[in-house]
Amino acid sequence: MRTLKIITIAILAITAVALATATVFAYMGRPGYYTPNTTSTGTGTTGTYANNPIGATTYSSYYGGMMGGYRGGCGGMRAQSSFGAPAYTYPTTASPLNISTAVTIAQNYVASTGNTNLEVSQVEEYTLNFYVLVKEKNTGMGAFEVLVDKYTGLVSAEMGPNMMWNTKYGMRNGMMGWLIGTPTIATITAEQAKANAQQYLNTYYHGTSVEDAQAFYGYYHFEVLSSGSNVYGMLSVNSYTGQVWYHTWHGTFIQEIEFG
Repeated sequence: MRTLKIITIAILAITAVALATATVFAYMGRPGYYTPNTTSTGTGTTGTYANNPIGATTYSSYYGGMMGGYRGGCGGMRAQSSFGAPAYTYPTTASPLNISTAVTIAQNYVASTGNTNLEVSQVEEYTLNFYVLVKEKNTGMGAFEVLVDKYTGLVSAEMGPNMMWNTKYGMRNGMMGWLIGTPTIATITAEQAKANAQQYLNTYYHGTSVEDAQAFYGYYHFEVLSSGSNVYGMLSVNSYTGQVWYHTWHGTFIQEIEFG
């Protein structure tokens, strides 16, 4: 009977791990070489913050992590223990936030981490979300990447390489809690990574190219260009394996703001 109980507990534990793993990969998509995502939605029109579902006229947004988050509003910040997305629903007819508001939200979020060595380096607007690149001030290295929801201001860790390949700020080191890990030395150079990225683009995105690499801990980030200079999208290359991961979740590029 005792043996049966041990076996039953082991089966339940394995099942729980399998379900958790399946949930993560269902959300993020399969890692590796992605084929082009040719569909996108959204108009990319500039709106105001008046339709914020949390409050019609107050500045308020939800910063969501995998293990919790908080809302930042006019009255300050309050802790909120929730798993994943917030419980409220929001209207699909709300006007999208403009990029200036997204910048403010991103900067407030970075300030909320308490790490004064971090700064927002770039905010890009796409039809499906705002992309934010956060750097370390003292090294110039990419620290992590977040997305800002265009209709709610919700801030979340970007899926893909940011969570799975980041050896200092990634999921295995406390993603969204920003626990400092111990990164190892990359074995793939920036030049090798750029060559891998271009080989991938030549196969799947004809007529596109990549700019110079932005190094992160564990991978390189590249903007993808069309017609030589127009931003088309982005991809990442693992700095240990050379594996390419195209970001298929942004939609069509609209505009960007760079800092420094």
